[in-house]
Amino acid sequence: MFQHIKDLQFDARVSQPDPRFANLLLEQFGGGNGELKAAMQYFVQAFGCRQPYPDKYDLLMDIATEEFSHLEIVGATITMLLDGVSAELKGAAEGNLVAQMGARDIKKETVISQAMDNPHFLLESQGGPMVTDSRAIPWNGTFVNANGDLTVDLRSNIAAESRAKIVYESLLKFTDDPYVQDTLRFLMTREIAHFQQFHAALETIEPNFPPAVLQGDVRFTHAYFNMSHGEDARGPWNKGKGPWEKGEQWEYIEDPVEQVEATVGQAEKVPEGNARDPEALKKLEKELAATRKKEAKGTATADRRQWSNFSAENET
Repeated sequence: MFQHIKDLQFDARVSQPDPRFANLLLEQFGGGNGELKAAMQYFVQAFGCRQPYPDKYDLLMDIATEEFSHLEIVGATITMLLDGVSAELKGAAEGNLVAQMGARDIKKETVISQAMDNPHFLLESQGGPMVTDSRAIPWNGTFVNANGDLTVDLRSNIAAESRAKIVYESLLKFTDDPYVQDTLRFLMTREIAHFQQFHAALETIEPNFPPAVLQGDVRFTHAYFNMSHGEDARGPWNKGKGPWEKGEQWEYIEDPVEQVEATVGQAEKVPEGNARDPEALKKLEKELAATRKKEAKGTATADRRQWSNFSAENET
């Protein structure tokens, strides 16, 4: 269940109205990397892992709920940044609004410019955030990444927190309001914390690579194809030991065209750089599949399926 506490997690404040920055801040309200996206993504992911990973269910629900709190902070900040503009819009019962506002704190040039930048924001909202990004593109469910495999979802979440962090970092460049900067720094810092939490959670799942159950074809797991002409770049992603624990090596394929022809379109390619047993990998796949099935089945039985575990005295 959810309960709403009227106090914000971080006390959002603004020094003065700023309609232009309010428009930019919509990016973190209804944008593809914003707080609503994060909240819904973690919320949706949590359902599928309640039985197999109850501890991760708790993590995802906690962070999802915090993201809704952050959405509230962003919405409150946007509303305060529009203070004055919304009052004028609602108070203009007749006549030319911008003519009435000419000499007031919110200059008519600001309102006209804001209306041209994002007409829906002022013409439809009139003082509060809309569920859009800064270009008035509506939020939609395609922003949510939930693949049903926790190792995949946690990696998606690490990426989501990284993108949200860089958006807040960019937003900080467009406001000189110290109160708004404090709020943005709080929100940006929480993205860093969530990044670390998701990373730590991923490390508790073994094995977690490759994602899901099926293992890679040993002929290609260590191969690097040099697909570009010009000076070649070499590093730990295509040279030497790489990330493996057993001293395995990258196979650098200098000329992919020649290699494809020599292997008859990979049909005759032999594994290089590793000595992994394909049969052992197939056995591992079966073991992982059985484990995942057992985890997903959990404690549910055919005659009793319920989400919450209320005490026996409350049952009828």
